Amino acid sequence: MSADAAGARPIRFGTSGWRGLLGEEVTAPRVRALAAAIGAWACEARRAARILIGHDTRFLGSALVEEMVPALEAAGARVLRAASPVPTPVLAHAARNGRADLAVVVTASHNRPADQGVKVIGDWGGGIPGDAARAIATRAAAALARGVPRTIATASGARSDCVAPYLDALRERIALPSRVRATLFYDALHGTGAGVCDRALASLGARVVMLRAEHAPRFGGRAPDPSPANLGALAVAVRAARGVRLGLATDGDADRFAVLDAAGRPLSETDALALLVDHLARTGRVQRGVAISIATGTLVEHVAREHGLAVERHPIGFKYLSQALVRGAADVAGEESGGFAWDPVARDKDGILACLLFAEMVTGYGVEPRARLRALARRHGRRLCGRQALSATPAARARLAAIAAAPPERVGADRVREVDGRDGVRLAFDDGFLMLRASGTEAVLRVYAEASDARGLADRFAAGAGLLGIAWTPEGTPGTLPK
Repeated sequence: MSADAAGARPIRFGTSGWRGLLGEEVTAPRVRALAAAIGAWACEARRAARILIGHDTRFLGSALVEEMVPALEAAGARVLRAASPVPTPVLAHAARNGRADLAVVVTASHNRPADQGVKVIGDWGGGIPGDAARAIATRAAAALARGVPRTIATASGARSDCVAPYLDALRERIALPSRVRATLFYDALHGTGAGVCDRALASLGARVVMLRAEHAPRFGGRAPDPSPANLGALAVAVRAARGVRLGLATDGDADRFAVLDAAGRPLSETDALALLVDHLARTGRVQRGVAISIATGTLVEHVAREHGLAVERHPIGFKYLSQALVRGAADVAGEESGGFAWDPVARDKDGILACLLFAEMVTGYGVEPRARLRALARRHGRRLCGRQALSATPAARARLAAIAAAPPERVGADRVREVDGRDGVRLAFDDGFLMLRASGTEAVLRVYAEASDARGLADRFAAGAGLLGIAWTPEGTPGTLPK
């Protein structure tokens, strides 16, 4: 795609900011236009708004910040630069705690190395809501039409260290004496968690072994997504060790997390979230309730209600969960894709916080995650959850729209008990659910499913793909169904 064609296309925010291919969707002129829009929007609400800006380890992050700063200043904003690379949760914490009126992060989070993007975080510590994103996008379109000239950024002195206050906040809430000597294996995936998460983990008194700690703009050639497929080396390291041990990982900007048990087996996102809710409730640190996405497995609901906690389900996009925390409807929030927040520390996704709470379970309380999960399964039933990405062909998108307009009453032998159409379509069954939606950050369709066993889960994925006109092979490789 030519730069002219990209420039003509609107800048659109997905479920978590603006992302796209660097050099096509994300270019210097488009970044400048977005910065001008962010600055104008912020200064309309608050004169000379303070905007904190930073970037992750991704390619050209620093250069794109240099493009954005003059445009933000030209709009009337006072720009504060974070010492970068820096985790997104650190900047969210800084904004919430009065360091800025708005935080801007140049990051594409867990996306492929070829992508770049921008996240915008409000002074409440969470991603901006949809109406704010649309207002910025409208201003960005006008800025693209008129063009924003490239200028030299104002000379800056020392960068603002936002990490130290963030680590202090973590230690205040989680710094318990170590009762169990454990080894924590932490895979930073070449992202911004390195140098921050490991420091926090070490403060718990545990031995920390680092993997992929070097900041690398191409993330070793793989997307910095802490999915099981990307954590093979971490699994091997955990299995080879002795004694009490745990595997932990965060994504490129450290807002997502993953956990591996002592056998090197990954916990599902739903299982991990259920354990976090259970741990916080058992230790008396949750009172108001739990906010989860509509694609999150039902075990979290069962655990929360066992502790007398209310549960709210929201559309996918952590910004909705953040608002539940801001309103006081919940003090814990989590989703199906490795996002977690606990209100005393974070109102946006914080993978570092989640890793520390799992470390606390092991080092402070001697909890083995898999054993605790077995206990939860005995009380609430066994459930397996997962998600898959399918090609977003025009035909598949058309089928998704048709399903949302007229949901089926049955899927195979399963009767649909409830339909939720707030975000794609979620079909609830007696033993789980099937959900289909278009991704808000990537050009794919997603299938989310829950069932009582592995066979049922595979069947449910196959059924979901079939509804979209895509064949699902036994190996899980999708192909197009014949017309």
